[in-house]
Amino acid sequence: MNGARAFGARVVLVAVAAASLSAQTRDQRQAAVGMRAYLEQVVLPGTELIPAPTTSSSPVVVRVVRTWPHGDLLRYDLEWTGFEVGRHDLRRYLVRKDGSPLGELPALEVDVTGVLPPGKDGLQRPEPLPPRPAERLDGYSKLQLWAGIGWGVGLLAILFVGRRFRRRQPPPPPAPTLADRLRPLVQSIAAGGGDTAAKAELERLLVAYWRSRLDLGSATAAAAIATIHRHAEAGALLRQLEAWLHMPGPPAPVDLNALLAPYRNVSAHSFAPPAGETR
Repeated sequence: MNGARAFGARVVLVAVAAASLSAQTRDQRQAAVGMRAYLEQVVLPGTELIPAPTTSSSPVVVRVVRTWPHGDLLRYDLEWTGFEVGRHDLRRYLVRKDGSPLGELPALEVDVTGVLPPGKDGLQRPEPLPPRPAERLDGYSKLQLWAGIGWGVGLLAILFVGRRFRRRQPPPPPAPTLADRLRPLVQSIAAGGGDTAAKAELERLLVAYWRSRLDLGSATAAAAIATIHRHAEAGALLRQLEAWLHMPGPPAPVDLNALLAPYRNVSAHSFAPPAGETR
């Protein structure tokens, strides 16, 4: 009596477990385009099945989630995703792992539904967008257009007009040198002209310049003039000036360029002798 009761209890437990497993099993044979669905606890004959190779244009993709024995058969949990609206048989997307023929398998048909209302030909088509007039070129777009045109005109003006204007401008004249300042005084005195002021100006410039060059600032005027007179380069023009002023008769021809050569690299603006420099 007790054995019969125990056997009955086991039967009830097995039935409850089977009912619970059946309640948890998913049998989703319809899904929208691109959505995953599952067929679980599917028992199929033959050797092990695996997903068939697919491409980007395959209407359905199948994945074998789990496989385990079921007596002489195999039980599968399958996941599938449809990409083309319509009815499809998942058997077309399975192959034998050992490469043997697929053989007879029960149908595994699923339905792939669309997410948009169907068109007149039954295909899922998006609703056409309402026509909109072309946007006018105004506001910031118009401002940007005029700014671009102005920028282009300005660039052309810089490249062509500005360059032509720069070409027309003559180069600035060279800065006058001390030789340029001395030349008219020397030429006037050499020709027998020149007043007392011109002679004094020429002598003052020579003495002041060479006192600075020969570091004679602390010497008296007489001592500085004597030193300059004896110096080969510094005294050349000073000695010639004395010859023009004190020697009787017309002066002999003199190379003025050679006499003024020491003063060509001295800017007339940078050299300003102290006022009142005399002998």
